[in-house]
Amino acid sequence: MDEAPEVSADSAQDARSVPTPKSRAPIPFWLEVLILAGTAFLLAFLLQAFAFKVFFIPSGSMENTLKIGDRVFVNRLVYHFRDPQRGDIVVFNGVDSFDPETKVEDSGNSLSQFLHNIGENLGVVPSGERDFVKRVIGVAGDHVICCDAKGRITVNGVALDESSYIFPGDKPSDEPFDVTVPAGKLWVMGDHRGASADSRAHIGDPGGGFVPVDRVIGRAFVVMWPWADKKVLEIPATFDQPGLDNQKSATPTAIR
Repeated sequence: MDEAPEVSADSAQDARSVPTPKSRAPIPFWLEVLILAGTAFLLAFLLQAFAFKVFFIPSGSMENTLKIGDRVFVNRLVYHFRDPQRGDIVVFNGVDSFDPETKVEDSGNSLSQFLHNIGENLGVVPSGERDFVKRVIGVAGDHVICCDAKGRITVNGVALDESSYIFPGDKPSDEPFDVTVPAGKLWVMGDHRGASADSRAHIGDPGGGFVPVDRVIGRAFVVMWPWADKKVLEIPATFDQPGLDNQKSATPTAIR
């Protein structure tokens, strides 16, 4: 029977001299919370800057589709892959084309302005007074008229049934107009036609009431708050009608 090898005193001493790994000190709870909060804020900032933005609805110009105080998710990426379409609800910067519908007071305090900017990005306070939300009615090349003999807006000679989204009791428009949308521009209108200073209100301005496509921030695609108003903002069926894309189609005479 083999005998167990002997361990010398020197070997035993060497084994005792090998340092054991020190256990890592636990991270304080307050530091964990701070790291998690900072990471969440950074991710939210990156998403808001490049992918999605939460937009606070500041006015009643899109009622009842969007109500004052609603928070909507705005897809900032979609128009990198396709152009704005008729029926889309878009958020855009109205500098040089639209006047403010709401006034955001400047506190003059740097800290207050910093906190306000954070609130804008999180969608808890109104955005800049030059940001607007409207529905696209006409895209480049479209001939948009109001109104036909039945009081309806027509696009390329096709009448729009807007009963599913315009404010109850509103007419499609109180003001007649007859426009052709230039390249790179949009004709936009609020769903609350009687309370919306939209493309119609700026026909006589240098931009003719049209919104440059490159000023569009993104497409509003869902109401996410308040919970009772949550819904997906789909394109109404009236914009799927055959003939809308036929920009050479006959157009009815506008009522003057």
